[in-house]
Amino acid sequence: MKTRITELLGIAHPILLPGMTYVSNAELVAAVCNAGGLGLLAVGHLTPEETRQEIRRVRTLTDKPFGIGVALIMPGGTQNAEVGIEEKVPIINFSLGKGDWICNRVHAYGGKVFATVVNEKHALAAERAGVDALIVTGHEAAAHGGDVTSLVLIPAIRQVTTLPIIATGGFGTGGGLLAALALGADAVAMGTRFAASQESPVHAATKKMITEKSVSDTIYTTNFDSMGCRIMKTPTATAAAAKPLSLPRVLVKALKAARETGQPMMALIRSVLKEGFLPTLKLAYFGAATLQIRKAIMEGDHKEGVQLIGQVQGLVKDIPAVADIMQRVMQEADTALSDVQSQVRA
Repeated sequence: MKTRITELLGIAHPILLPGMTYVSNAELVAAVCNAGGLGLLAVGHLTPEETRQEIRRVRTLTDKPFGIGVALIMPGGTQNAEVGIEEKVPIINFSLGKGDWICNRVHAYGGKVFATVVNEKHALAAERAGVDALIVTGHEAAAHGGDVTSLVLIPAIRQVTTLPIIATGGFGTGGGLLAALALGADAVAMGTRFAASQESPVHAATKKMITEKSVSDTIYTTNFDSMGCRIMKTPTATAAAAKPLSLPRVLVKALKAARETGQPMMALIRSVLKEGFLPTLKLAYFGAATLQIRKAIMEGDHKEGVQLIGQVQGLVKDIPAVADIMQRVMQEADTALSDVQSQVRA
């Protein structure tokens, strides 16, 4: 199946792995790339040197195009983007910040730039910055989707831009891929589906929970990490979503998370000076949630941990290899297209 995204990136299938913190590691990225898709390496939880090591590890595992995802507002985000540019990573996906400087420098070595957006305003700003494609995140997505569902958001953004669109939020099947293309997208990103794969670093207990949960077993809240995000419904997650942490507890947990994830204190201080107090406070809430996210993903601990997850979890019923997922989704898309064509009457 050829689309503008497959031709832009030189890949076989219009399917991407988004850069999910703690999930999209070198092994999973390479597996998706080797299966004909495109993997985006998550680097938000890594130091610049760790980012460089992971990029180089991806290159030992695949000779296919790949990318990294950077949230520019986060401490270390700009530095990780710089590392990606120094390493001439083929695709850099930025979010939560202005990426015109990334576009200029990545295009200078022939790379491509994606921007993650949740509304038309952000899409137009990204287009002015010079990006090559948009990752459009619908309300169904894990973590930080917007308020509008993919069913409406994709055509809304298609109305204001001709840039290639990668739809994410609610996609994990071939029927979903075909629907996204019909709505105006050129590819889909499937985070939750690939998180429950054999190559994924997600703990086995958490993978099993994904296969057992329904599409209704998620919570969309701004109380967990201060930004609208979707989490797996568990007693711990329900409590976390009920009300935001008090400021003193946020600061204590954020500082603990910074220490445990290797974020230098000076980076946090620079963030306060650069971004101002209120944006940095938002980051503190995000940092406070980091340890709970890691516990669920890496340790399978859902008594203390909280799992970021998309509504499509309810469609995930097994834990196959990435290559098998890719083959299945493409076959499902072909079948869905034939079914639609047979149903349509002239």
